[in-house]
Amino acid sequence: MTTSFAQESPSFIKDSLETYVQHALKNWQIPGLAVCVVKDGKVVVMKGFGVKEMGAADKVDENTLFMIGSNTKAFTATALAMLATDKKLSLDDHVIKWLPDFKLYDPWVTKEASIRDLLSHRLGFATFQGDFMFWDSDLTAAEVREKLGRIKPLYSYRSRWGYSNASFLTAGDIIPKVTGHSWAAFLKDSLFTPLGMNNTLALAKDIHTAANKATGHTVQQGVLKKTYYGRLDNLAPATSISSSINDMSHWVMALLNDGKYNNTQVIPTEARTQTWSSNSIISNVSARFNKAHFLTYGLGWFLHDHNSRKIVWHTGGANGFVSSVTLVPEENLGIIVLTNTDSNNFYENLRDEILDAYLGLPYHNYSQEGITASEKGEQEDKQWLQEKRDTIAMKPATTLPVPAYAGNYQDSVYGKMTIALENGKLIARFEHHKGRFATLEALGGNRFLATFSEPEYGIKEWPFTTSNGKVKSVTMSADYVEYTTYEFYKK
Repeated sequence: MTTSFAQESPSFIKDSLETYVQHALKNWQIPGLAVCVVKDGKVVVMKGFGVKEMGAADKVDENTLFMIGSNTKAFTATALAMLATDKKLSLDDHVIKWLPDFKLYDPWVTKEASIRDLLSHRLGFATFQGDFMFWDSDLTAAEVREKLGRIKPLYSYRSRWGYSNASFLTAGDIIPKVTGHSWAAFLKDSLFTPLGMNNTLALAKDIHTAANKATGHTVQQGVLKKTYYGRLDNLAPATSISSSINDMSHWVMALLNDGKYNNTQVIPTEARTQTWSSNSIISNVSARFNKAHFLTYGLGWFLHDHNSRKIVWHTGGANGFVSSVTLVPEENLGIIVLTNTDSNNFYENLRDEILDAYLGLPYHNYSQEGITASEKGEQEDKQWLQEKRDTIAMKPATTLPVPAYAGNYQDSVYGKMTIALENGKLIARFEHHKGRFATLEALGGNRFLATFSEPEYGIKEWPFTTSNGKVKSVTMSADYVEYTTYEFYKK
């Protein structure tokens, strides 16, 4: 773990950073964190805090691997932009030119959708639509793309921005068609190796055997718990990379140096420019940020203004991990934060505090503001859950006898869900998520409280519909991976 301070470093960086982080680790229940600040082509801060796994003594260092989730997207978009610069493809090529089997719900959109559409989230899907089905499932990448084609988007083509992991998978699947190399191999050869990112892993499956890696965690009902590494390689170009602050610093330094690393042009200027150009409007005003006027999406990057500076950034989440990567080109500033719990906002709070310090803005204490908001949300969730538990304890009558809700169910796109009585409780199990289940408890009428076996998927209320003494369907929802619902019909 190393930390060096340039003479011009703000006082927050020189005097307060360590205390700020240590305080936050305790208050946010973050086992481990790594932070790197790059300024004017030099590493100003590169330091690990805390431990790789709760209850263990092994400390986080600058080479500890964290899953970076959607910070993977910038690598995929950059790779495709590099191929476009080399005239191997055009970002405005129709997807079907390279993937003839590509299909979306609307045949016209199937014909018109471009690579740029995939990389800027403008196909008409709602944010995370379909992700419960895809995320950490046993579906192959080909099956994910086939099912994506059967989902009816909530919105019309290019009418609004909607974040789609499966769209980035589709974009990544174009790379082998163009190059003859897999997405993972192409990233290694064209980006990881020339950038000296020697410990970075393209595929999620490989973190299991890595020597220096963090373990993911989550918080449920105020209790910190370990999670498992997600099976994310069926969405690899969207979310599967694992990296360290040391390796990520090379990526950031190259991007801030017009694509050059160690005096070698790794990323062509035109490719970097393409990824940092606005393609989708998200909001005309982003109230979260100081003096912000716009929030847009480039190709694998969010773009907004902050105190009259252009900010290029992305966050990432994977099972038990959240991260942020932020670039301020005009200030030649880069900020990387990696954490090993998915139940914190500190990865953004720390970024914002560092950003404000370098822009000469007053200290805000974003972490305390975030803690206050988080505690309020936790209290509301606790109260909601207590009300549900009190209702369950009263043993309310259900519309039909409890055994009537058991049976085989089918969603037209997802597939099968089975609800069965096991040891006197209704248990819902999912065809494409072996081992994952939800325990259902009666809330009265046709309402049941569904508690997932994995804490990050949460506790949700599922309403059933009945008619003529029979169950027709259940509306299934989960936390963390998707906001939209699934309608499973009883067979």
